[in-house]
Amino acid sequence: MYVITGATGHTGAVAAKELLAMGLKVRAIGRSEERLKALKTAGAEPYVCDTTDAAKLTQAFRGAEAVYVVIPPDMKSNDFRAHQDRVTAAVRSAIEAAGVKYAVALSSIGADKPKGTGPVVGLHELEEALNSVAGLNVLHLRAGYFMENTLAQIGIIQQAGMMAGPLEPDLKLNMIATHDIGKAAAEELAGLKFKGHQTRELLGQRDLPMSEVASIVGKAIHKPDLGYVHAPDEQVRTGMTGMGISLNVANLLLEMSASMNKGYMRALEPRSARNTTPTRYETFVAEVFVPAMTTGAAAH
Repeated sequence: MYVITGATGHTGAVAAKELLAMGLKVRAIGRSEERLKALKTAGAEPYVCDTTDAAKLTQAFRGAEAVYVVIPPDMKSNDFRAHQDRVTAAVRSAIEAAGVKYAVALSSIGADKPKGTGPVVGLHELEEALNSVAGLNVLHLRAGYFMENTLAQIGIIQQAGMMAGPLEPDLKLNMIATHDIGKAAAEELAGLKFKGHQTRELLGQRDLPMSEVASIVGKAIHKPDLGYVHAPDEQVRTGMTGMGISLNVANLLLEMSASMNKGYMRALEPRSARNTTPTRYETFVAEVFVPAMTTGAAAH
């Protein structure tokens, strides 16, 4: 039996469904029964639990062959780093108490750095915490920049007729579809071929600058002249908080963007078959971005 935290999120839902498709038993952890309904229908055992609740997590983890560890985002948190640390402490305690032997954790490019990377510092702390559990074999999936992050551009395109953000236009991003992360997580969980403490970067299909992202989106939405502008932090901060993101989270995201622009937060592995994933950004735009723009279902 495999336990998936964040089972209703972008990567957790895919990991759970992939494992179920392999005929494996899955216990899916989520914050509400309603959000877990689809996975229950697909054959998973639903388990409602807050990931800061160490006692309930311990119960959920008992008997697990392996656990997929995700820190669920809380974009409205006034102290997101504290939220991350609470989840990390609870997960570490539960894994230890339940005697879990294998874990795959969703981490990020830049998690090798102990500071200066915004929310990714919390993933550095998660890696360190899991590495400290005696007898735990853990694989940290250091994923690149989510393609789904570009959905936040829909409102900007509609209001300003262009794309804009804190990243430099020509900064090459290891842009990845979250579906590919979930699938990689499921394969690693099913195989359990990792030992000790390991990392695996997931770099997407190819590196893309935001200038090219804008060009791809522009072609798909019949605006071939669509461009991308590097916006000042104050403007981006105002835009984020206007979307409902807390000031604390907005500032962390700006710190992360600055670290990426400077090359401080970057991939460590050369591109290879193992860290390259299949979904092209053009495919994501056709299957996710354009439908979201058409229905107004933009997310961040």
